[in-house]
Amino acid sequence: MLAPLAAACSSDNSDDPNNRRTLRIGMLYGSTDNESYFRQQYTDMFELASGNIDIEIVNAYDWSEMQYATEEERKENPQPETMELYKKLLTGTNPVDVVMLDTGTIAELVQNNLIKPLDSLLKKDKIDLAEYVPSVIDYIREQGNGQIYGLTPTFSSSALFYNKKLFSEKGVTPPTDDMTWEQIYTLARQLASGEGEDAVYGLALNDWGGGLQFYNVQNIVAPLKLRTFDTEGEKMTVDTPQWEQAWSEPIKLYQDHVIPKPEDLQKEQPQDGNYRYDPYQQRPFFSGRVAMMIGSYNMVNELATFNQNVEKMDGYEAIDWDVVTYPQLSQAPGIGGNMYLSQLMGINATAPNEKDAWEFIKFVNGEDTAKFKARSQYELSTLQQFVKPREGSTFHMEAFTKLKPVSYEMNDADEKLYKDRPNLNLLYTLSEQAFNKALSGDMSVKEALADWQAKGDELLQKIKANPTGDIDMSAYVDQNAMTDRDRVMAAAGMAVGG
Repeated sequence: MLAPLAAACSSDNSDDPNNRRTLRIGMLYGSTDNESYFRQQYTDMFELASGNIDIEIVNAYDWSEMQYATEEERKENPQPETMELYKKLLTGTNPVDVVMLDTGTIAELVQNNLIKPLDSLLKKDKIDLAEYVPSVIDYIREQGNGQIYGLTPTFSSSALFYNKKLFSEKGVTPPTDDMTWEQIYTLARQLASGEGEDAVYGLALNDWGGGLQFYNVQNIVAPLKLRTFDTEGEKMTVDTPQWEQAWSEPIKLYQDHVIPKPEDLQKEQPQDGNYRYDPYQQRPFFSGRVAMMIGSYNMVNELATFNQNVEKMDGYEAIDWDVVTYPQLSQAPGIGGNMYLSQLMGINATAPNEKDAWEFIKFVNGEDTAKFKARSQYELSTLQQFVKPREGSTFHMEAFTKLKPVSYEMNDADEKLYKDRPNLNLLYTLSEQAFNKALSGDMSVKEALADWQAKGDELLQKIKANPTGDIDMSAYVDQNAMTDRDRVMAAAGMAVGG
């Protein structure tokens, strides 16, 4: 267990009669006018407990500097790459002591000897990592090639929420932990029924608006690490049986109205113009119209708030719900869902104030701090003793901690390829377009993948010849390949995203 802050914060600086010193904490993005949240959550408590340490927040990229810049000024001063920002924080003229980490960049930070492994400090202070959520610690170790380079007091993950009443009414056994996507798809079909405003849908892959997006399917198959192009960046690799299988069943569920379409959630407005805003119209799980839904941990708080206030809303009733582990792929058992470590903190390898940096990280990740953080239902404590439902609520909390999360980190070769050829990001337009053609039925899945492959092969050659400059995409973009959600938004006069 991490010990409370104590006399260990003493300084060796005998020249300072007040023994005051400054601890500098670096963040990639922010501004002085929005650092108050972080201070309220973490540093204020530490400063009060230490009594003689002043915290300075340092932002590598200050949003306020570009807030009033013209378009021309933004083009002349583009946002620096992530690693450049980290180097600015960690190796500049006045380097920070503590740095907020992004799991996707830990490997490169380690390769450049920019952050310090914490294993020896943990051992010296006899801190037992077994008291922390194993999936979180394992995830951090994986990013650090077996070592611990950061700790986080809280985390969030995703799971499968389900409506108990809908399963009971259908006489169908509810989902359980460790089910595969194939099993969940089967359950979803068993729960789907009815038409129009009385329809009940089996599965939603997001909380708001219904529909099926390319990124939803990408999240499902992420454990397989399917490539879209080869390691040389010269040829697409999507016209394959693996990609066809990944797309086929979710698209079929959508076309069969097992997954709700955006227009399925539209309500006919009263002719007299007496319209009342309904905040849950586009959230079918709350209206009892979806049996299962993928959601992150903060959904627990939203459901609790909904049930506490449901009597004030006409046409709604309290939801009897529970949650199980995120569905898995049979090819990748034990892996599923995303994990978010928004407060992951590490120590600069050359920190001027390493001693206080470690005391701060210990304090923030210790039991005293966790007692306060455990009151939140937006994120989970990483200390296992505080991972439990709030008083008055009961649900299967282990669903959020049981599985190993999907790792989205690129290998070194791919990182270099994207760095050398930033225009590779243009391929995403083709992927969404191909997916939407299959979704709408304009093409079969196999035809859409072949179309994506052919256009992608051609675009890859243009990117190879012109990796950073402007590329005319008009030959590749089909303006008619809009998602159903885009069509609904366009019909309502709303701006449609690209």
